[in-house]
Amino acid sequence: MGLLLNEVGALVMEDTEKAELLNALFAPVFIATAGPQESQTLEVGEKVLRKEDLPLVEEDQIREHLGKFDIHKSMGPDEMRPRVLSERADVIVMPLSNISGEVPEDWRKANVTLVFKKSKKEDPGNYRPVSLTSVPGKVIEQLVLGIMSKHAEEKKVIGGSQHGFTKRKSCLINLKTFMPS
Repeated sequence: MGLLLNEVGALVMEDTEKAELLNALFAPVFIATAGPQESQTLEVGEKVLRKEDLPLVEEDQIREHLGKFDIHKSMGPDEMRPRVLSERADVIVMPLSNISGEVPEDWRKANVTLVFKKSKKEDPGNYRPVSLTSVPGKVIEQLVLGIMSKHAEEKKVIGGSQHGFTKRKSCLINLKTFMPS
């Protein structure tokens, strides 16, 4: 990384000073420790769902997802390459399908790297932090998201006026929907 400007406009050259400057800028965004795990039940109206009632991630789903997984993604703090997961899916499927309950601690760690956005490279505010997380964690995360999205869609949990984080709906469609003709 090149030179950065500090708060008073002086150029920072030393790596440790750059790290401290960027840390001060981005530290408020990240949470250092995870809190205790929440209750294993979820109340839905009058019905209480237990962890056992929720849909599981099946081996076939994991195998299919690993076959489509982008092998060019970056590895996380576990230093596991996506290509290894993809090529060794037959060995990895069973252990991944047995993960339930609490997320392994290694999967909660991330390597944070900076990506330049625009304008002057000397301005620390022109960078954004990106977290590189565990590859197996990403796989399970995407599968669980798919299961939750499918469940929400089938059970009509999300109303028709909801556009944020909803497939096939965008900000533009939202504006068109709610703007007078």
